[in-house]
Amino acid sequence: MSKTKTPADIKEIIVHISFNFKRRLELFRHLSPEVRATVLLRLTRHIQYEIVNNLSDEELLSVLENLDPDDATDMVQLLSQPRQKIVIPKLNDELKKGVELLFQFDPNTAAGLMNVDYIQVNETDTIKEVAKKFKAHELRTGRPPAIIVMQDGKVQGYLPGHELALNSPANKIQKHIKPVPTLKHDARRDDVVEVFKSHPHNKVAITGDRGNVIGIIYSDDILKVLEEQESASLYDFAGVREEESVTDPTSVKVKNRYKWLIINLGTAFLAAFTVGLFEETISKYVLLAVYMPIVAGMGGNAATQTLAVLVRGIALKQISLQNAWLTFKRELSAGFINGVINGILVAAIVLVINKDAKIALILALAMVVNLMVAAIFGTLVPLVMKRFGKDPATSATIFITTATDVLGFLAFLGLATWILN
Repeated sequence: MSKTKTPADIKEIIVHISFNFKRRLELFRHLSPEVRATVLLRLTRHIQYEIVNNLSDEELLSVLENLDPDDATDMVQLLSQPRQKIVIPKLNDELKKGVELLFQFDPNTAAGLMNVDYIQVNETDTIKEVAKKFKAHELRTGRPPAIIVMQDGKVQGYLPGHELALNSPANKIQKHIKPVPTLKHDARRDDVVEVFKSHPHNKVAITGDRGNVIGIIYSDDILKVLEEQESASLYDFAGVREEESVTDPTSVKVKNRYKWLIINLGTAFLAAFTVGLFEETISKYVLLAVYMPIVAGMGGNAATQTLAVLVRGIALKQISLQNAWLTFKRELSAGFINGVINGILVAAIVLVINKDAKIALILALAMVVNLMVAAIFGTLVPLVMKRFGKDPATSATIFITTATDVLGFLAFLGLATWILN
């Protein structure tokens, strides 16, 4: 295949490799080393794992040496420790130095996100002196570095690369320095995200224990983190493992999902048990069975709306269990009003279709009750889970839909037993 590939070509290659799992390795091997590197970074994590662990050492090295040190480190971390000890020493000196440095740090911290394409200069340096260091790094690594300005061992800021072309070689760089935030290497990923949100800069300098700069994080690295977080929240919300993708074979999908479905089956039996308590009432008034799914469905939908708002509020640190009272009251009020609106609509439909005023009244009242139940549990469940150190999206839907199903059926059939008998 040609070494030069358009974005459309790359996209097509990724689709072929992702969905042809039996020929995945063969298709990957037909690519040039440069294209292999580009494609590998855009594949899902489990496909990356499969490919790098089935390439020969020579094939793997040719791919790694077309990657930045931080991306190469991510790929090497997919290997077993014995193979890591074989592969890393065979890397070229510059890449090996970067990979060995990044391997010292926890991949889940700020250091795990940084790259090592930077140079350190003094604020008293001239444009010519900085340009010389810049070109040396670019010739050595093939990548342009960030320019971090230091003075007396402290970070003063960074010098935008375009200043090297716009200023006289004899000029001092001091008046062209821009501020750059710094973070310790062991800062959490959430802290890194917050720094990028709080500062209108496209990079953060990562420092070691002595305050020395050891790496740089760019905004595009944070975009990857945010995408991962959004995907993880969505997977948790749906009860799917984070590692699963649309390209997985059937066996993997079954393995990742069956436990969640079994738990849901248990909660469904709880709802069925609740319905069974009113078997006599249902047998007398069969029309009740027709409208039961409406009560459960509307409660589940309303609860999901509340849950989505609360999870977002928690993620943005807008709400906690300590300051939730106002939000709780508003959600409860919204649940009541929406319950009244939908209750009136469904009652009108029952009156038109079935001409049964009692069933209409029961359904309307049950709708109000269940949408208030949805507001209560949709608000409290994610906050309580967060309070106990759990992901507020993980499994929250189990508790919420169970509450709306059980209490919704209890309200509907309980009211029916009371009013109709």
